[in-house]
Amino acid sequence: MRNLKLQCNFGEKATKYVDVNFRNNGDANVNELSAQHKFERCVVQLEISRDTRIRKLVFNSFRLSIGKKMKTYNSLYDKLYSFDNLMKAFKKARKGKSRKWYVKKFEDNLENNLLQLKYELETLTYHPRSLKRFVIRDPKTRVIHASQFRDRVVHHALCNIIESIFDKTFIYDSYANRKKKGTHAGLKRFDCFKRKVSQNGKLERTAKDDNMVVGYVLKADIRHYFDAVDHEVLINIIKRKVRDEKVIWLVKRILDNHDFKVLGKGMPIGNLTSQFFANVYLNELDYFVKQKLRAKYYLRYVDDFVILHRNKEVLENYKKQINEFLKTLKLELHPEKSKVISLHNGVNLLGFRIFYYYKLPRNSNIRKFEKKLIELIKDYNEGMISKEKLMESVEGWCAYAIHGNTYKLRKKLIEAINGNGHQSC
Repeated sequence: MRNLKLQCNFGEKATKYVDVNFRNNGDANVNELSAQHKFERCVVQLEISRDTRIRKLVFNSFRLSIGKKMKTYNSLYDKLYSFDNLMKAFKKARKGKSRKWYVKKFEDNLENNLLQLKYELETLTYHPRSLKRFVIRDPKTRVIHASQFRDRVVHHALCNIIESIFDKTFIYDSYANRKKKGTHAGLKRFDCFKRKVSQNGKLERTAKDDNMVVGYVLKADIRHYFDAVDHEVLINIIKRKVRDEKVIWLVKRILDNHDFKVLGKGMPIGNLTSQFFANVYLNELDYFVKQKLRAKYYLRYVDDFVILHRNKEVLENYKKQINEFLKTLKLELHPEKSKVISLHNGVNLLGFRIFYYYKLPRNSNIRKFEKKLIELIKDYNEGMISKEKLMESVEGWCAYAIHGNTYKLRKKLIEAINGNGHQSC
């Protein structure tokens, strides 16, 4: 049993606090009130008990004041521009890039560079420098904007302070750019979901093989997500938790340092802050799906998400409601990439095509690496790279592929390099 203190609004003016005692079976007593509890986020339905002489009233979907209000954070900015935090941010920004010329240049005069950043942040004169623009094809064409190294230090300094504030509000099944999450954890979670939805591999009546299990998946994608993020909406979301106006000023400075297709919209792909803000923005969707739709088997990685269910019509209804909700965030589902499909048809997720009993790397990923491998072998034969460099690239790809059913594929790759077929990754 647990006691909650609820704020009940009786009419427009009168407000009354009542103690509610929730039993294990979900029933509730509210002194002379009886409660029909729905275990939704801070929403219940109350009605006056017939045992009282007061007229019977029904209060639908009113807000509760449970204990204390949402915790907010002030006075963060002094910590943000402190020398210790900037040094910590520099070490994070340098990780894996210590041999880059621009890192060495910054480190040659490290203390003065950090003190200069500290001064600019403290006096609110900091201006991010222009982004470097380049295009990658992976295999989809993406425009990447890379910040200069001094600005990356500032991004890490900001995330050092506010990331933990928001991360504790994220749902468990948000897997992008979070500690102890990532693609492999997301794949394991999806495997767990598919077993539960299919009742451990229950086959359809017309099954032709063991992978034709029951169940459906809503596989969805936000249309042009990073270009569509609305700055005003994002700032308002951040302000719910962070009340320090100087931190908000810095967030706006970072967001405004971008070549907008539409004024006040978009974040550069490639920035640490863009990855973090992407999670903050779609955390609103996560709560809608989990608490309004009450979808049990939901998983999101940046702007790609899946919902699993036994009933196809339920998922089609979820899709309509999600598209309607996304309008409040000034987003929309991608019309071609958001579909309800059968589990046994296989689901493209996190670089793999996943079936019930096995998963394979996507064909586009295999073709891309085979093309890269041909170039690497050519460079090796011409003496441009060492065998260690060649094997480093192969082993890196094998570390990804090993999470699927790829033994023969990995063996074939090693045979192409060694010519003996005895070694595998």
